[in-house]
Amino acid sequence: MKKSEHKNCMSALLPVKDALDVVSGKWKLLILISIWEGNKHFREIERSIPRLTTKVLANELKLMEENHLITRTVINGFPVRTEYTATEYSQTLKKVMAELRDWGINHRKKGLGHS
Repeated sequence: MKKSEHKNCMSALLPVKDALDVVSGKWKLLILISIWEGNKHFREIERSIPRLTTKVLANELKLMEENHLITRTVINGFPVRTEYTATEYSQTLKKVMAELRDWGINHRKKGLGHS
């Protein structure tokens, strides 16, 4: 392989790797969908996603905040509440998510034999 071919491959791979570093894992995209659907509080998000543990949710929310996908707001009162909202930046994933959903529907039909 020529060195220029390797460079071209890397220029194609690096942006995909960067994107996967932000959204990869079993839960991040599901959490984001839950927030997009209106679940703003920790327990609402947790209850909306089967088999998601409290510990994992807390960790994923922290990572998502660090990557500017969500914002965390503490609301003073009794009791103190924390609210999670999707950022405008996370909205840029909606087109990708729609394509992924469509691919998943097709895969369920073709790859898994579900109708």
